[in-house]
Amino acid sequence: GDVATGRGSEKVHVAIYYESLCPYSVRFVANHLFKAYRDGLLDAANLTLVPYGNAVVRNDGTISCQHGPEECLLNTVEACAIDAWPDVKVHLGFIYCVSDLVLKNKHREWESCFQKQGLDPKPVTECYKGERGHNLSLEYGRQTAELVPPHQFVPWVVVDGKPLYNDYGNFKAYICKAYKGYPLLEACRSLGLEAHDDVYGRL
Repeated sequence: GDVATGRGSEKVHVAIYYESLCPYSVRFVANHLFKAYRDGLLDAANLTLVPYGNAVVRNDGTISCQHGPEECLLNTVEACAIDAWPDVKVHLGFIYCVSDLVLKNKHREWESCFQKQGLDPKPVTECYKGERGHNLSLEYGRQTAELVPPHQFVPWVVVDGKPLYNDYGNFKAYICKAYKGYPLLEACRSLGLEAHDDVYGRL
């Protein structure tokens, strides 16, 4: 059968719970996650990004973020990007661009990422300035609050339902080990992770 279409059911579920101005989160997205995408590793994954982290909902329904109002804004912008462009290649590219600016202490220039990525700003702008953006953030807050076990810090990386705790930097190895598809991804082979030695022998 066609390997490309046969991969869907074999995909590893990867969820990243993070916040837009947290240095650890931003480094993870800009360095580890985007590189894994570029290397083709995320072909084996259903990736879910959850931009909320340690934020809390106040009694009046507003959201308070760990790194202040600018983080709330960017969390919502990134939630809106995921909503506007469900294709992971598109929203991850945009979120990578924003994260890269955060690393360079230029996060106030985040709107330049629309042009850099060749994207129409309108759907995200209308979303984050309106009710939809707030509702998306509340929904991500619910998803974060429902984590079992609860997240202890961000980024909180979960592979096939299992949190990686402090070992999140090795998330690529976990994806390769969890991946049941065949043939083995080139990205896993280059890591020296022959996930199916026991079944297929050395590849």
